[in-house]
Amino acid sequence: MAQTYGGYLKLDELLSLQQVGPEHDEMLFITIHQVYELWFKLVLHEVAHVQGALEGGDAPTALATFKRILTTFKILVAQVDILETMTPVSFLTFRARLETASGFESLQFREVEFALGARNPALLRRYEPQEGRLQRLLERPSLWDSFLRYLAGKGYPVPPPALARDLSQPPREDPEVQHLLVDIYHRDPATRDLCERLVDLDEGLQEWRYRHVKMVERTIGTLRGTGGSTGADYLKSTLFKPLFPDLWAIRPRL
Repeated sequence: MAQTYGGYLKLDELLSLQQVGPEHDEMLFITIHQVYELWFKLVLHEVAHVQGALEGGDAPTALATFKRILTTFKILVAQVDILETMTPVSFLTFRARLETASGFESLQFREVEFALGARNPALLRRYEPQEGRLQRLLERPSLWDSFLRYLAGKGYPVPPPALARDLSQPPREDPEVQHLLVDIYHRDPATRDLCERLVDLDEGLQEWRYRHVKMVERTIGTLRGTGGSTGADYLKSTLFKPLFPDLWAIRPRL
């Protein structure tokens, strides 16, 4: 039998996954969050690809993949506009059915954070029995580590401690790396473009976090999250924490 559009995309299975109650807006809520998980899956796929390109010294592929990831983050932000068409009153008609389920439990989003470098080993215990997936990420280079390896492969004198740092921790500011980056910005336009795509990605994640915070504030105000978090207050605590601090620290010196 010839392949069909519905068969190729597994549409029967996909469209059966929206199990909703009688409240009209629950369809919107479930659909948006399922789509978010699909985008997170794509982001993880593309981040792995860009890391492979960087570690293989393939700048053109890395730049093209960055463009796809950045465009995907714009879609993640735009989807908040759709979710905000649901009023707080509408959400409260079915919120109790979530019980303790919460977006805080999104394993894939945590994997996105870990892949990009926002790492916190203390979070693993919240994801039993799936913590093994996060542990494996903590043992692998983050995007920033792959970028430093790219620089080393191009002959730049990346300080050995930066290349041998504890992978389970987020990147910290490194004056020696910053000195190197300032030189790259002034002398190597092609590599500078890669640096700027990392900055774009950092900014894109922050934009999504901010829109998420304001959406939660708009919907539930100061209520606690269904998963037991402090809701909007917890989300605010994640703002303005750069993925790649060295690329922000050098701005006054450029």
